[in-house]
Order: sequence, then C-alpha cells, then structure tokens
Amino acid sequence: MVIIRLRPGGKKKSPFYHIVAADSRMRLTGRYIERIGFYNATKKEETSLKINLERIDHWVSQGAQLSDAVKSLCKVYKKQQAESE
Repeated sequence: MVIIRLRPGGKKKSPFYHIVAADSRMRLTGRYIERIGFYNATKKEETSLKINLERIDHWVSQGAQLSDAVKSLCKVYKKQQAESE
C-alpha cells in the first residue's frame, strides 16, 4: 500500500521534512516513490510549506492513504493558497 507521509531530514534542532509517496513497508528514511513537497518546521513564512496538490490527488485516486500530519499540512496549504488569491 502507498502512503503519503513526512520523510525527516535536516540537522540537529533544525527539522526539515519532505512530503513523499512511499510504500508503507519502507522505513521512514528509506526509499520513496515520488517527492511531492516539503515542510520546513522552523520557518513561519509562506515559503516554509510547498505541496503539489495535483500529485496528491493523483495518488489518492490510485488508493494512497495520507498520514495524519500530511492531512493537516494539506489543509493549511489550501488555506494559504485561498488567502493569497
């Protein structure tokens, strides 16, 4: 099963996450199928979160599941996009 989740990166006390579509049996830092976006947890700007919503919709239509953290980040990103228009 494919899951869309956060893949940790960055350095100590500076968390950075890639939003990836990965096989649910792989480790968090293991292989992934596609990188969909990123989230920089230390910055509080609009550029700290970028998600390709078209690719998320594609993977969900193929049967992928969103993790809880990615669901909440998608809601925040959609709200940011609506405010900027």
